[in-house]
Amino acid sequence: MHVKLPSATSGDLKEKGILYVVATPIGNMADITLRAIQTLKDVNLVAAEDTRHTGRLLSYHKIKKPLISFHEHNEVKRSEELVARLKSGESIALVSNAGTPTVSDPGYRLVKQAVANKIKVVPIPGVSAAIAAVSASGLPTDAFVFMGFLSRKKGKRQKDLKALIHERKTLIFYESPKRMLDFLNDMLEILGNRYGVLTRELTKRYEEFSYGRLTEIIDTVKARAELKGECTLVIAGNTADESSSPDALREDIAKALRDQPGRLSDMARELADHHGFSKNKVYAEALKLKKSIHESD
Repeated sequence: MHVKLPSATSGDLKEKGILYVVATPIGNMADITLRAIQTLKDVNLVAAEDTRHTGRLLSYHKIKKPLISFHEHNEVKRSEELVARLKSGESIALVSNAGTPTVSDPGYRLVKQAVANKIKVVPIPGVSAAIAAVSASGLPTDAFVFMGFLSRKKGKRQKDLKALIHERKTLIFYESPKRMLDFLNDMLEILGNRYGVLTRELTKRYEEFSYGRLTEIIDTVKARAELKGECTLVIAGNTADESSSPDALREDIAKALRDQPGRLSDMARELADHHGFSKNKVYAEALKLKKSIHESD
């Protein structure tokens, strides 16, 4: 029995001048919807982040369609050209190298211009690395904050992380494998030793999940000669008790200094986990309090 594939619009695909935002696989070529395949077959043109990469996807699914490059370096100029073609009646599919276009990928400007020119924009939903990662993280998914890629510049990256210290929702980040260790160390210093999962090569042959506290994930990365593949990092929000304020932290440090003499680093690690502050912050505060106690004796 022959089953006809559903059309991209579940209506009249002959309608012209539509921009389709089409989600494509993040690794496994089979992770694409029937609707996406039909859309790619029916549009006049496919605007792709990398035409060679998308060409392989189209070939795999036996789709022959004209391709035009659309990436971060030509997005501004190319958006004007594509809007003109849409206005002339052509239908265009926007795709990125992996996942949903415009989500940490080029396409935002094109969609914005299309909307401004009253061109119909139709999303063709599908796979997303962020959603795939958080769904298997074991962390709360009722509410989460997607941050994408933070700045490559250390100062700006740390500033962005500091703004998330009190965020209680699950946090999702993308990061290059080459910068992942520096990113994890910044996160440990600023957010504390939180629980999370580092996902690598989602849906691909060497898919991997590294679960644990940030210190454990850091040890896993350090043990590798080289970290390879696309990475998504999911981290717990600030789950510290509402009473975990700087004043409450200082009280607990003072109590620990009186009742549990020992290595400051061990005490700082325990209190950092409990209060949701970074170990470095707790350690620095403990040194100040210890000094003031000795001076008052």
